[in-house]
Amino acid sequence: MRPARLVTVSFAAAGIAAAALACCAPPATAAPAARTGPAARRAGGPAALTARGADLVNAAAGQSLWSRGLNAERPMASITKVMTALVVLRAGGLGREITITPADVSYVRRRDGSSAGLRAGDVLTARQLLEGLLLPSGCDAALALARAYGPGWPAFVAKMNATARALGMGRTHFANFDGLPWPTEDTTYSTPRDLITLGLAAMRRPVFRAIVAQRTHYLPATAEHQAYFWTNTNWLLGAYPGAFGIKTGFTLGAGYSLLFGARRDGHTLIGVVLDTSTTNPAASFAAAARLLNWGFRA
Repeated sequence: MRPARLVTVSFAAAGIAAAALACCAPPATAAPAARTGPAARRAGGPAALTARGADLVNAAAGQSLWSRGLNAERPMASITKVMTALVVLRAGGLGREITITPADVSYVRRRDGSSAGLRAGDVLTARQLLEGLLLPSGCDAALALARAYGPGWPAFVAKMNATARALGMGRTHFANFDGLPWPTEDTTYSTPRDLITLGLAAMRRPVFRAIVAQRTHYLPATAEHQAYFWTNTNWLLGAYPGAFGIKTGFTLGAGYSLLFGARRDGHTLIGVVLDTSTTNPAASFAAAARLLNWGFRA
């Protein structure tokens, strides 16, 4: 995603997202489910769900309520950054200071990636860079973190793949730290099942939960860095009651995708929709809302 285009879409298309979510918004009182039990829930499924891959899980039980292409390997775009964040969180030391380099800044231009707007020479902590990674989906923040925690991005990507194996994500592979289509579109991929595993692992981390639940984050200027204001690319936050994250993703090969979660009446659902559209940025949010509505009724 291009940096400028990402910001423009986030604000100019907010009305589009609201309209898309309106048709799927939860009722004031959810209607009772006509059928109950895992088998019945899987048999019905949400109507007219636009996604080539999907999974919805009861987070407490770890039980899949409905899926499509559960084990089909697909590009995941910037959902990759959830693993980037998890590797950093597992390593710890979030107060460590990382100096932004000219290579970090130029990377987003060379790769046509989304940006946190980092400036060369600024010194930010790892925790602050996680904000820039997960809210505006900054590929510059991803590179800076990979460079510091690898050390170097090849070593960091090796840690991403090792973490995936440790979590049992057997159909996932990372070729880079941000999900951009290099070396090729299909060299960083996962499945709905594996991405739910990743989402559940990341959401066990309090720092991760706190970051992805924010709609915006303001970082005041200091002697070490300029001021930053980051807006979350996840339009589900604030539009769907109970939504708390998790991460958006888009490339032409991956389509608009979303790893998401919501709570209602003591129930927590985690879901993912992959490749909902290649042209409509609201499609992944509408698909997630439709899937959540179905799941909470079930």
